[in-house]
Amino acid sequence: MYLRPIHSSHDIPALHDFIRENPLGIFTTALDAPPHAFIQASHIPWVLDVDDPSDLGTLRGHIARANPQAKAIIHTLNLNNPQTPLLPSQTMILFNNPHHHYITPKFYTETKPTSGKVVPTWNYAAVQVYGEARVYYHLDDEETSRFLDAQLRDLSDQEESKISLRLGEGNPWKVSDAPASYVNTLKKGIIGIEIRIQSIAGKYKMSQELGRGDREGVVQGMVDLGDETAIKVAEMVKERGELVS
Repeated sequence: MYLRPIHSSHDIPALHDFIRENPLGIFTTALDAPPHAFIQASHIPWVLDVDDPSDLGTLRGHIARANPQAKAIIHTLNLNNPQTPLLPSQTMILFNNPHHHYITPKFYTETKPTSGKVVPTWNYAAVQVYGEARVYYHLDDEETSRFLDAQLRDLSDQEESKISLRLGEGNPWKVSDAPASYVNTLKKGIIGIEIRIQSIAGKYKMSQELGRGDREGVVQGMVDLGDETAIKVAEMVKERGELVS
């Protein structure tokens, strides 16, 4: 991901918050495991664990065994050393803010009338993580079973608490509400993935490079569009602009 200094963020607690607010990350691997594709990516919801404020953190997720990416992962591990379930190459996870938008040059109310030297762009926010992946995939392994139990429980608790809060209800659904035999059957169809984060960076491309007049034009233009995404982008443009003013 291209990180211009004016767009980049290295505020670790803020990046952790971004991930927790947008936990569906695009998990990307590059594995030499013919006949499987070399580069593969899957959308996976993650749980982020952080032991202390200085810790980059650990991500926990799971993926279907039937997924071609999972097949490439297992193939690679079995070729190397099944007793050491670490992928030989670094993995990447990209987390995106759901609110992004095309920016028309018409919104550049300061520069367009004076010089016309303006072009369209796209505003968005994302966090990119690189890390070492440990895989839990042995069907009869107690460690795999414990990892999957904890990951499924914690992921469900994480998201069910958000639903309950938005609905104003208590008593969120829990994995333990489902029959244990049913859950154990489903666990056989997934593998666990644990990513030890080695680097993390954020990109908030929200018109910070523009002058105040053009930024204000972008904010007003987004507000005038009036839909939820445009309003959210306007808020982020204003917030990020205040940091560079």
